[in-house]
Amino acid sequence: MTTARIHEHLVEERHDGVAVLRIDREEALGALSRSLVTRLGEYFAELQMDPSVRVLVLTGTGRGFVAGADVAEYGNASSAVFDEYQRLSRSTFGALANLPQFTVAAVNGYALGGGMELALCCDVIFASARAKFGLPEVKLGLIPGGGGTQRLARVAGTRFAKEAIATGRFYGAEEMRTRGVVSRVCEPEELLKAALETADEIARNAPLAVQAAKRIVDTGAEVPLDTGLTLEYQALSALFRTEDGREGVAAFLEKRDPSFHGE
Repeated sequence: MTTARIHEHLVEERHDGVAVLRIDREEALGALSRSLVTRLGEYFAELQMDPSVRVLVLTGTGRGFVAGADVAEYGNASSAVFDEYQRLSRSTFGALANLPQFTVAAVNGYALGGGMELALCCDVIFASARAKFGLPEVKLGLIPGGGGTQRLARVAGTRFAKEAIATGRFYGAEEMRTRGVVSRVCEPEELLKAALETADEIARNAPLAVQAAKRIVDTGAEVPLDTGLTLEYQALSALFRTEDGREGVAAFLEKRDPSFHGE
């Protein structure tokens, strides 16, 4: 395993096709400063081009996953500065959502505002039993700006999304699991272990197949069923012609473990 600090508030660990990115700003509960949002966007852009990483686990430090934007930075900002921060955040969140790698959010604590939106950009969310989720922007006279109004509605339905956003209420991990937002609730000391076990399991599978599955599920949710079925068929047919596809079938018939290379 290799560990590197890639930003004042970001630490990365890598092993066997899995990257763990930890937001390390405990004193501010992981709040997203402009410099942190910028570096996150750069990191996701770099990761997109790195085939050695098959799964990304995103987590936080201490009591906070990410407790939203660093409001102090735009408290006295001009409209132009505020708008630029929102454009930057949208770009960064979009880069995470569009990664070809499978992504796991390991939410260790408060995931509020931009923090909840960051988690919603991931493919699955594992949460500590102590985690709290919320989109409290209305309490500032604002609304979510990092995709919260759209991604939460797509995951949990429009009625719950409107309730959560209009009240600004905080929700526990177990309730968010019942809403379909959280995939698994873990005891705090087991959270990262559970996320890594799942990440390792996914990383051992054929990367092109995992990427195709992620893409087809995401795309299929936004198109008519017949269109989605056609996309599924086309992706399956293309995968059968890949080296990994041939290797997977051969390994099954020969009763051995496959060796996938993303080819």
